[in-house]
Amino acid sequence: MRTAYTADQIRAAEHVLMAKLPPGTLMQRAAAGLAAVCADLLGSVYGKRVVLLVGSGDNGGDALYAGERLARRGAWVGAILAGSKTHQEGLAALREAGGRVVDRTALDRADLIVDGLVGIGATGALREPYQELVQEANAAAAPIVAVDVPSGVDASTGQVQGTAVRARVTVTMGAYKTGLLLDPGAACAGIVELVDIGLGSYLPDPDVAALTDSDVDVLLPRPGKESDKYRRGVLGVAAGSDLYTGAAVLAVGGALRAGAGMVRYAGPAAPVAQVRAHWPEAVITQLERPSIDDVGRVQAWVLGPGLGTDDWAHELAARVLESHVPVLIDADALTLVARERSLLFRSAPVLITPHAGELARLIRVDRDDIEAARLEYTRRAAAELGVTVLLKGSTTVIAEDSRPARVNGTGTSWLATGGTGDVLSGVAGSLLAQGLSCYDAAACAAYLHGLAGRMAADGAPLAAADVATAIPAAIRAVSGDNG
Repeated sequence: MRTAYTADQIRAAEHVLMAKLPPGTLMQRAAAGLAAVCADLLGSVYGKRVVLLVGSGDNGGDALYAGERLARRGAWVGAILAGSKTHQEGLAALREAGGRVVDRTALDRADLIVDGLVGIGATGALREPYQELVQEANAAAAPIVAVDVPSGVDASTGQVQGTAVRARVTVTMGAYKTGLLLDPGAACAGIVELVDIGLGSYLPDPDVAALTDSDVDVLLPRPGKESDKYRRGVLGVAAGSDLYTGAAVLAVGGALRAGAGMVRYAGPAAPVAQVRAHWPEAVITQLERPSIDDVGRVQAWVLGPGLGTDDWAHELAARVLESHVPVLIDADALTLVARERSLLFRSAPVLITPHAGELARLIRVDRDDIEAARLEYTRRAAAELGVTVLLKGSTTVIAEDSRPARVNGTGTSWLATGGTGDVLSGVAGSLLAQGLSCYDAAACAAYLHGLAGRMAADGAPLAAADVATAIPAAIRAVSGDNG
């Protein structure tokens, strides 16, 4: 699992470790790791032109000492000193190795740019001369390697106010920073390389975590020799309406592809006909009234995709939420519970899967505020509503009160198309029915859904049904089973 920490958590751990080591040890460890990544990116170091953007803090020192190492291997290394002060020992070491101080015109001929302008403690918009220098570096042809975090990215939140470095690679020291896993910071960071400087045993519980293939593989339910369709999990799906028949088809498809032993679909006549045509495996109950009495036993429910928001839908939602099994609430059902939040007051677990607009209605804040601080508001919603929250977006954020938030970045921008959220609901609901907690089901579903989206798109547009079809391949990929 990839764990990440706030700037305050990192600095506290560094303070404890530095007290146990000779002065400058951590900076030399960081510089060695940074220089190694730069050398790998350059291929052949000798004769290459490296330009360092040097600020006033320790990141500037890291860049200078890394530049020294590259200069000793034959690189031409120039430092643009942008800060009000400079790490003098690092600058002296660079000069002794043959490096020099240069002006901004050196950016035009650089083979590699190293961003050491600001460190993890910086917040808010970059000031001059940093802002203009970052804009010039971004416009240059050379790739940029950021030290710890790209300048302009808030290390603790991923927020960007104004200009930020767009790095090809970010070399982060000691531990991942939360802002490197959350957009827009994650998009600025590029590939993130972690350099171990010895912080491990001094770090507290993580601020956020991101699952890896192996984590998902361990969590996913697997059928055993004694399994049958009932033991593998029975999911109820209350979705679709005369207007939105496709939402029911996609949610059921996502659930079946994700391994539910049985899917019981309940809805009105129009979506019933579509689900029956697409998924003969589903057990179907056509509802003449908004009741689930005749649906049969389930281990979890998916409620809401395409359901509508009229009185009939409200009554059906109320009946589902009166049940004593976990319920995933999505789409139209989120609108219903935003109107009547008391529907969420239940003893069994609830997982909600909103986008930013739906979450804004639920917790009564502006959508723009949520988009600007996704982690903060996802956590707030989980605590305020007493539910597990999966906030959809370019970086999916999952929060449950008193637990580290989880983030997921396996997706692709091609997933921004109608119906993919319905598939996600089906996948997560299937995992709930198979026995995963809301917290684990949400994280695994987001991971598989994003991975399936990448596989289905392969760099080109996709339809939501393509994502559902690719879910089994995503499951095989995380388990390493390609047979």
